[in-house]
Amino acid sequence: MTAYQKLLQALPEAPKTWLVTGVAGFIGSNLLEHLLKLDQRVVGLDNFATGFRHNLVEVQKLVTDEQWARFTFIEGDIRLLEDCQQACAGVDYVLQQAALGSVPRSINDPIATNATNISGFLNMLVAAKEAGVKSFTYAASSSTYGDHPALPKVEENIGKPLSPYAVTKYVNELYADVFAKTYGFNTIGLRYFNVFGKRQNPNGAYAAVIPKWTSSMIHGGEVYINGDGETSRDFCFIENAVQANLLAATAPDSAKNEVYNVAVGDRTTLNDLYQALRSALAENGRGYELNPVYREFRAGDVRHSLADIGKASEKLGYAPEYRILDGISKAMPWYIEHVG
Repeated sequence: MTAYQKLLQALPEAPKTWLVTGVAGFIGSNLLEHLLKLDQRVVGLDNFATGFRHNLVEVQKLVTDEQWARFTFIEGDIRLLEDCQQACAGVDYVLQQAALGSVPRSINDPIATNATNISGFLNMLVAAKEAGVKSFTYAASSSTYGDHPALPKVEENIGKPLSPYAVTKYVNELYADVFAKTYGFNTIGLRYFNVFGKRQNPNGAYAAVIPKWTSSMIHGGEVYINGDGETSRDFCFIENAVQANLLAATAPDSAKNEVYNVAVGDRTTLNDLYQALRSALAENGRGYELNPVYREFRAGDVRHSLADIGKASEKLGYAPEYRILDGISKAMPWYIEHVG
């Protein structure tokens, strides 16, 4: 039995109170769904800047009435310290997911990205420390590796940031480290690598590649590839990210005050991703025959990304259950139903 399987058995026997910030977003709503199904009490905080009420409605339909009654929602903003303090009151575990994501968004509006991702993050650290929570797990990012050329990416070796977004996520790690040394407040950072899955928004200028391409294919639109298509990423299915969060939140003190890669340890090119999505659509009775349209490389993007997940495996017991093709296969029916 894996560490995660043991945890899934143990949690319902001793329910805790969890705070999920960004609860109406993609990762936040998936965390909410899993925690409620494990009979946990959940406080959710969101200002709907990038999250959606319909994500919460969908979660409500997927859990029992009794489980949903364990959820308390606060419409608030991590940029306001009083909202963070209200949300942290009486909480055991914090899962800090609220952020303005997207490299292009940060290039277009670095001030907004800084306000949420740095000032808001600092507010959450202060509020959680004051509330005496048992653990504070936060969403870090693979963008922190910046221009460091080595593959696979190992937590201790990072380069210079390539975007304002990457700067903000690195500052999160610096603040977390300072809070440990100054206040004895323990945290764990999870460097997400291209997380994808159900409830990931396919619309808007800053949509991630998998939902954006899938939506275009379902509607018969063109798929645009930035560069030559040989850019590669370590795509991580949402179920793996949920596992990492739950393991990190409940990890022993010996595993805290660290950052961990959350990925699979595989590298997939954009060209291969295009073919995988097309095949998954065909398996679900949806044909797509258009060729992709290639255009210029996008500013701020790294060429290749591949994670070493050995540290998370050793210290957290992290063992990803889904590789990219598994995740695409599992997510595709959701996209066809909700996007089509």
